Amino acid sequence: MILLISIVGSGKVGASIAFLCVSNELDDVLLVNTTKEKAIGESLDIASAIPENSKFSIRGTDNYSELVGSDVIIIAASVGVYTKHRAENMDFQVEMIKEIAEKIKQYCPSAIVLLVSNPLDVLTYFFQKISGFSRFKVIGIASSLDTSRFRYYISEKLSVPQSSVSNALVLGEHGDSMVPIFSGVSVGGNPLFSMIDSRETITENVRNYWRTLRTFKSRSQFGIAKNTFDVINAILKKKEISIPASIVLDGEYGEHDVAMGVPVKIDQNGVSEIQKIKLDDTELSSLKKSSQKIRNDIKSVHD
Repeated sequence: MILLISIVGSGKVGASIAFLCVSNELDDVLLVNTTKEKAIGESLDIASAIPENSKFSIRGTDNYSELVGSDVIIIAASVGVYTKHRAENMDFQVEMIKEIAEKIKQYCPSAIVLLVSNPLDVLTYFFQKISGFSRFKVIGIASSLDTSRFRYYISEKLSVPQSSVSNALVLGEHGDSMVPIFSGVSVGGNPLFSMIDSRETITENVRNYWRTLRTFKSRSQFGIAKNTFDVINAILKKKEISIPASIVLDGEYGEHDVAMGVPVKIDQNGVSEIQKIKLDDTELSSLKKSSQKIRNDIKSVHD
């Protein structure tokens, strides 16, 4: 059965996700953008990457009614580029996400929704509340990207391949309060803490990765595209993937009515399990501060 992947937002990230889906013959893809010409242009470009024997297609539109039948919807839309921090356009982004949530609720109320727009955790929270979707079907994809960056900096610090780094995780906010989880990391089978003096430098590097990247190019696109593609692939191919992702919490990790990155399992139905992992006291304290930062941002929008 042919399914449908819909991507709201046809900028660099949305187009990169579409390219991966099409070139890997994952499904038919619909690009939705407020500027119709942008969606059509990107779809025409990506269509040239469809493998010769593929049965799938890609097209662009500005019409949300064409979302009908979507199995997975990715939200990569943005009202502008942030330069100082991910929440600087928050009020406008929340208004945008509320409008998108209403349209998705109208046209495809059974879809699984993956958010990649920023501020990621705040938008995940508002989308779930406005849409009324199950919290297990509204997933913010960003902590897995932060985890990839964490693994990268560990490998750079120790001059080892990334494949030797195991159990690296980043939880909490996709922002300046994100929490790299050092306590469970091993490198070549040995505890990371036996190889480093402190966690401060790596933590700051992970939190500021996007700022470092921005000194060389306008914005990141490929890392988040690949992390999002992996989740889409697991959902549509009925596999299971374990990653950290943002989800509205209801008691997990002692948090209620806030969305933040936690370890989850995702399958064809969305989040199948919120995993409980052991954290040390420093990590627990940092995670509490991170959740409060997100909660304060949510409250500021309400106010």
